[in-house]
Order: sequence, then C-alpha cells, then structure tokens
Amino acid sequence: MVDTVAKNLIGVSNNRSNFERLPDTFWGYFAKGHDGKGKFAVVVTYSENSSDIDELIKMYEQWVAKNKAIK
Repeated sequence: MVDTVAKNLIGVSNNRSNFERLPDTFWGYFAKGHDGKGKFAVVVTYSENSSDIDELIKMYEQWVAKNKAIK
C-alpha cells in the first residue's frame, strides 16, 4: 500500500500543473486504492488555519469511534 501511494504522490509532484491552481491558504489531496480484502485511502491536507486540521482530525476520530462500535 505504501509503495502504491508513494508512486502516486511522486507522479502528482512531478507535474507542475497539479500545483499551479492550488490556493496558498488551504489545499488537500487524497489517494485511494484497494486489494482483495478492502480499500485504503491516504489524505494529505494543508491549511494556514490550524483549526481546520484539528477539525478534520476530530471528524476522523469520530468516524473511527463510530465504526469500532459497529464491529
């Protein structure tokens, strides 16, 4: 999984046009994939407002707690 995501990010980073329209104050990138058992995702986010990142992590933690309770 790490190899796949790394190759994807390298491919994105090598193309300058992928970054030309990004705003300076906030942006995000995600990659997802799958294997025979399930799917995975990696999210990379940048924000000059640190509370944006804190809120995103809080949403993820709530999602984890909800899904652990179901299983």
